[in-house]
Amino acid sequence: MLAPMIRITDTIALEDWEVTESFIRASGPGGQNVNKVSTAVELRFEAERSPNLPDAVKRRLRRLAGRRWTKDGAVVIQVEETRSQARNREIARERLTELVLKATDEPKRRIKTGVSANQKRKRVAAKKKRGEVKALRGKLDGEE
Repeated sequence: MLAPMIRITDTIALEDWEVTESFIRASGPGGQNVNKVSTAVELRFEAERSPNLPDAVKRRLRRLAGRRWTKDGAVVIQVEETRSQARNREIARERLTELVLKATDEPKRRIKTGVSANQKRKRVAAKKKRGEVKALRGKLDGEE
């Protein structure tokens, strides 16, 4: 089943051919309903083939998706939280949107900082003080 376009940001929108949804039977409780109604949703997004995602976003998405990333470069999201097929479908689309949106955030580069001269002085002073305390633990003069 094809889904309408999903807008992530102003520049990124997922087209309908990239996202496919299939409905499967949910596991767990639900009485007779669970045996005859396919309410669980399996949403599949062809991330690797997507022309709308920049390469950097694809790399971050692959890392964020983890086990949901398939060998052929698709993100698979399964939802079976509610007994409503429509609600499960909404949840799956929301999760996909959040995942891709999180992948668009560029991580800030870490700037290496050195240890300040004052911190070095404090460290040496603390070591010196500790050494003096230990030196005082020795035997006193005049004792055995």
